Amino acid sequence: MLRERVLAAIVLIPIVVLVGWLGGWWFTAFVAIFATVAAWELFTMMGRNDFYTPVLWLGLIIVALLILESGLQPANAERFQALLVLSILVGLTVALFLDRPHASTDWLITLGGAVYLGMTLRYLSLMRALDQGLWLLVITAITVWMTDSGAYFIGKSFGRHKLWPRISPKKTWEGLFGGLFVGTLSAIALTLWLIPGALWWQGAVIGVLAGIVGPLGDLSESLFKRQVGAKDSSHLIPGHGGFFDRIDSFIFVGPVVYVVVHLWWGW
Repeated sequence: MLRERVLAAIVLIPIVVLVGWLGGWWFTAFVAIFATVAAWELFTMMGRNDFYTPVLWLGLIIVALLILESGLQPANAERFQALLVLSILVGLTVALFLDRPHASTDWLITLGGAVYLGMTLRYLSLMRALDQGLWLLVITAITVWMTDSGAYFIGKSFGRHKLWPRISPKKTWEGLFGGLFVGTLSAIALTLWLIPGALWWQGAVIGVLAGIVGPLGDLSESLFKRQVGAKDSSHLIPGHGGFFDRIDSFIFVGPVVYVVVHLWWGW
């Protein structure tokens, strides 16, 4: 298992670094591909329940379009809104013509899953397009990983009080606060190092936000998996589970960090 995890990391990390450095359509396309595969995992997973039958092809198209639209510069809110409304109308039209006993539920599951992934992960592409986009992505990614690592090791060593036993039995309050502490320190150090003129408290805000909302993405995925009795979203990444498993924290962290650093601070 450890060997598989290391080999997968050796392959994936250089790819992520390369497309992150290139930016532009390279990065947008990478996010779109990653998110579309994650959506395939989500829809396939939800389809294990006899009551849900997501319209797979439609959901994947919506996810890809929502993210690819973010690569059209400058970003245009009206264009995005039109695309979202069109997706809703086309999806409902398709649902009406599907001869399924739960067509309306299938439409809602498909649209909800597509918006959940496409509308949130597109903020990674929008973040990369900012003046300090590359370094903001580096700060965000490393902070998320340090938060996860801190939560894992501190929770494993000192965890006594369960965070949410019904959804994720292994997570503890000690792990949550440990990850929050480690992630915040990492964000402060990285922000002061990489962003010219940044203040320490701005790094702290990024770290605290990532430490709070990141686990929500993880818990949300755990909720989906428990509903269908799945341990991992898939086994596409050896030793790491699926694409959805690797990107769940960024679903929440990406939009929140973007809103704070760009719309609030003006970076």
